[in-house]
Amino acid sequence: MKLTYYIQRGDNYEGFLTYSVPENLNEDEVYARQLCEYFVVKGKEYKLLSNEMAGKEEVLVVEEKGDARRFSDEKNYKGQGVHIEFREYRESGDMRLIRAMPLATHWEVIRYLLKDVIDIPEIGQFLRDSTEIDEDRGVYVIYLGKMVL
Repeated sequence: MKLTYYIQRGDNYEGFLTYSVPENLNEDEVYARQLCEYFVVKGKEYKLLSNEMAGKEEVLVVEEKGDARRFSDEKNYKGQGVHIEFREYRESGDMRLIRAMPLATHWEVIRYLLKDVIDIPEIGQFLRDSTEIDEDRGVYVIYLGKMVL
């Protein structure tokens, strides 16, 4: 199995990144990535347009949105295992970190990525706005909307 990202530019699709399983990614990480609406790599942000399959190849078609937004309290998690951040979504300005959590596996991340309402331990429930895999920092990010009362 492999995962390939393609960038859509008008009517053209350019191969962008390819990951092999299990050499580059685990199978559970492939599925977690497919659930993220945004992808950050090499300082650029990409939006997911299409999630496809072609035989044993998993295909993600993205469009480039421009430079990735950065926040004052960002941390790099590369080489430290699987991590997820929960941030307050705002259209502009800083997006406050609500909580960061280490998780044992990407399967655990998938549980959070699938939800419309997310329960953050010891804080409460929030509506999910969007999800992202930030490859530059080695973290999944879930942007949250209003707190559920």
